[in-house]
Amino acid sequence: MIHLNIGSNLNSNFGSRYENITIAANLLIHSKIKIIKLSDFYETPSYPNKDLPKFLNIGILVDFENQYTDLLKKINIIEKKIGRIKTKKNDPRVIDIDIIDFKGMIKNSYNLILPHPRAHLRNFVLYPILEIDPKWSHPLLKKNAKFLINKLSQKSRIEITRLNKSVNIQT
Repeated sequence: MIHLNIGSNLNSNFGSRYENITIAANLLIHSKIKIIKLSDFYETPSYPNKDLPKFLNIGILVDFENQYTDLLKKINIIEKKIGRIKTKKNDPRVIDIDIIDFKGMIKNSYNLILPHPRAHLRNFVLYPILEIDPKWSHPLLKKNAKFLINKLSQKSRIEITRLNKSVNIQT
């Protein structure tokens, strides 16, 4: 299986953070990426500057027949369509789509590190994975999301809010 995480902390020409993420999920489907399961929305403070707008994130379990490089190309096109402009690390952005785990692959290349190098440290990655794929195991650490969440700081575990709202997929 393949785990993606979509985040947004700025409005775009398409609308709110919710709409940006919803559009991204629907564009994934239109790009022949099969969505198996979607998490609810999760809201977290921006990191490391908590004065910036809060982030919304979702986790997505997908199936994709082609290579990770093909998936990365499709993701870059979708981010560009929604208005993503590459800026400094941790700057606010209208959309961010990360490949967290691609079929358990371990890869370290110029344009992509698999699994995502900070996935095990991020509440907004781990909580959605626990929701949609509780049996998932980190390809390198060989630990599940629940174990990794328990390793997060207390602060990191309480500053995330699961919203009772999910993406509206258009079929």
